Amino acid sequence: MLYETEFLLALVITITTEVPVLVALIRGVFRDTGIPIRRIIGIGALCTALTLPYLWFVWPPFVDAAYYPLIGELLVVLVEAGVLNQLLGLDTKRAAACSLVMNIVSFGIGLLVF
Repeated sequence: MLYETEFLLALVITITTEVPVLVALIRGVFRDTGIPIRRIIGIGALCTALTLPYLWFVWPPFVDAAYYPLIGELLVVLVEAGVLNQLLGLDTKRAAACSLVMNIVSFGIGLLVF
């Protein structure tokens, strides 16, 4: 399979994994009903759209392959936490927790698929 095709598959898997996790965390765990569901879904998809291309195409030449999963995912978690904080208004701890859980779940599914 072409690398670009794998990326598109990863993009679909990541969005369809991380967005429901984000919704479940905000609505179910944090019991926050003040943020419209469409906004949560849109910002969740935006997080992936902003970070996954960098993870797949930009950062690899700059990060040692031995540390790439750790460093790459850490950078994604930090960027997505910032997006969730700024665009959804989640406090820093909740934004970081959401980002971390979203990425742990999608990374695990990615390991199974790829």
